[in-house]
Amino acid sequence: MQEKENNPKKSNQPNRKVDENSKDKQLEQFRNDNSEQYLTTDQGVRINHTDDSLKAGSRGPTLLEDFHFREKMTHFDHESMPERVVHARGSGAHGYFQPYDDSLKEFTRAKFLTDPNTKTPVFVRFSTVVGSRGSADTVRDVRGFATKFYTEEGNYDLVGNNMPVFFIQDANKFADLVHAIKPMPDSEMPQASAAHDTFWDFASLMPEINHMIMWVLSDRAIPRSFRMMDGFGVHTFRFVNEAGKGTFVKFHWKPKLGVHSLVWDEAQKLAGKDPDWLRRDLWEAIEMGDYPEFELNVQLVPEEDEFKFDFDLLDATKIIPEELVPLKPVGMMTLNRNPDNFYAETEQVAFHPGNLVPGIDVTNDTLLQGRLFSYIDTQINRFSSANFAELPINRPVVPVHNNQGAGFMRYTIGKGKVNYWPNSLGGGCPMMAPENRGAYVHYMEKVEGHKIRARSESFNDHYSQATLFWNSITEVEQKHIVDAAHFELGKVESKEIRQRMVGHFSKIDINLARMVAAGIGIEVPENFDQRSTGNFEDNEASRKMKKGKSVDDTAFVSMERRDKIETAKSRKVAILIENGFDYNEVMQVKQAIEDAGAHAKIVSKYLGMRKGINGETVEVDKSHVSTGSIMYDAIYIPDGKGSIEALMKEGDALHFINEAFKHHKSIATSGNGIMLLQKTSIGGFVFADPTSRDVKEHKGVVTAGNDADADEFATKFIEAIKKHRHWNREEKMSVPA
Repeated sequence: MQEKENNPKKSNQPNRKVDENSKDKQLEQFRNDNSEQYLTTDQGVRINHTDDSLKAGSRGPTLLEDFHFREKMTHFDHESMPERVVHARGSGAHGYFQPYDDSLKEFTRAKFLTDPNTKTPVFVRFSTVVGSRGSADTVRDVRGFATKFYTEEGNYDLVGNNMPVFFIQDANKFADLVHAIKPMPDSEMPQASAAHDTFWDFASLMPEINHMIMWVLSDRAIPRSFRMMDGFGVHTFRFVNEAGKGTFVKFHWKPKLGVHSLVWDEAQKLAGKDPDWLRRDLWEAIEMGDYPEFELNVQLVPEEDEFKFDFDLLDATKIIPEELVPLKPVGMMTLNRNPDNFYAETEQVAFHPGNLVPGIDVTNDTLLQGRLFSYIDTQINRFSSANFAELPINRPVVPVHNNQGAGFMRYTIGKGKVNYWPNSLGGGCPMMAPENRGAYVHYMEKVEGHKIRARSESFNDHYSQATLFWNSITEVEQKHIVDAAHFELGKVESKEIRQRMVGHFSKIDINLARMVAAGIGIEVPENFDQRSTGNFEDNEASRKMKKGKSVDDTAFVSMERRDKIETAKSRKVAILIENGFDYNEVMQVKQAIEDAGAHAKIVSKYLGMRKGINGETVEVDKSHVSTGSIMYDAIYIPDGKGSIEALMKEGDALHFINEAFKHHKSIATSGNGIMLLQKTSIGGFVFADPTSRDVKEHKGVVTAGNDADADEFATKFIEAIKKHRHWNREEKMSVPA
């Protein structure tokens, strides 16, 4: 190409009589003039009446000439685009990402990961997977964790989940998976749930799903908050450095607040009491300044080590145990702004795992390869246009120059004569960028083979990592998996399907199979033949094929064994009171709670003001009918004879306490409040003497005598809150709540 054609500043465009930049600025200034905010049509025509349509007489027929009514109604009729097939229910937030240092330069050209002085804007969308937009937040499900980085080299999308593995290995099974887990086609039930015959029929015939089943049945599937769950890129991607050398990479998001879950009973009740629980929690946290923070970590595997593990790096149903490849911290993401408009941003944001920047590339993971096609196709269907990338939430922060054109809702106003390449009439613009000017260059990899519908034998082990997961979690976590299996498979009407699933569980762990079977009407004889329940590979045969690095235990998959982050920051504490409470004690403990970064709310039978024993009053934040213990991380019942006597007569208050105890939450009270605890179903606990100066903590229940030091009482209560749950109460399941 000639030098003239290579220079983007030169062009054969005709001379303009009016300066284009000046005209554009004037037009934009006019559009942004909001000094008079009158109601207008979409064309800017001001309207003086919008409550009634134009009619022939006050009781006559509506006239077709009412352009305001027609525009208003037509727009409303078309306001809803087709919802996402999966990940339909979501919640989003703006923020930024900043790397710690430049240590990744050795592995990748991606500037946003290697320049510690750069804050890259991000938009994150959290979501459930199975349910529709109208389903509840707290269902048992995978959670989507998709991040759009608006980098200086273009948009990069890290599209992941809160679990590190997936259900299937090949994208060709994705439609079958989604059809099976969605509501059944004849009845359109159940909504947002895997607890039905079609899903478990599919699962029982697809042994590759077993590792993911363990994650979905675990507490990971019911997160306490979007702010308290991991994120994973799921697939193995590839970093490419300046020299063109590749390194395999797995992406991990780690929340600064730690990973915490709901309990199943709590999740079910929240679905009715507040189906928006997770999205409300995210929104309120950001509004209150409790900005969610996630640390980005990577696992790096040199290309020469690709085949040194006992699993295939390209198998999306496998993890790389952190004991084999430790996490390398990269940087911090902070979410500090809620969307201005849910539809325009959270609903219209469009992610695609193929939105890559120089230094990051894909691998031959067959599930990932299928997603590269599926995502773009899905977005075109949702928007009925290929121009969705021009929407404000999807636009990159860098200039866009290409020869795309036309299509529904085209926003860019192209200028000039040419929209093709090569050209001379446009001065050869937009021109090709050289590699040293930030051009994306695909990783050079030799690929050859016969055209065949087959799967690598290295993908054939479907049980060992499911067993690894089971063996690596705590006894409490194991019990929760068994309970979840009882619920899910207890909804399955076909005994044959339940039998097949017990067969799979037996290959993971025979004791797991027996515990699950006991709750779903299946018998497992002592001489149970693990190969008699389905036509799939024998576990021992697959294990014999295994070669390379492996581990028998990986603490990082356990929520309880991993490095625990204990903090009271952003926790919610309910203060139960009625008239006659100890005002001074409440103010002192409430202040200590807030100083620890937690939030305290006054809860009473009715809204309004409550009077303390000294005549001081406080305003009630929530009434019993509008809230519940399930919406708080801990409860505090202050002293005060009149208040305690009233609470003893309130069934809702007693239920509030029993339920919080059953859900393993911290409970604190003092003086007369101890008698209230004794009236509940909390038995066999060590309480302080109500008339003493003692402060006692027993399995998350903190009690103090009426002469105790309030600071000591508050300190022990906050320490209990930091633990989130007190699982050592697991044996106390007789509490009626």
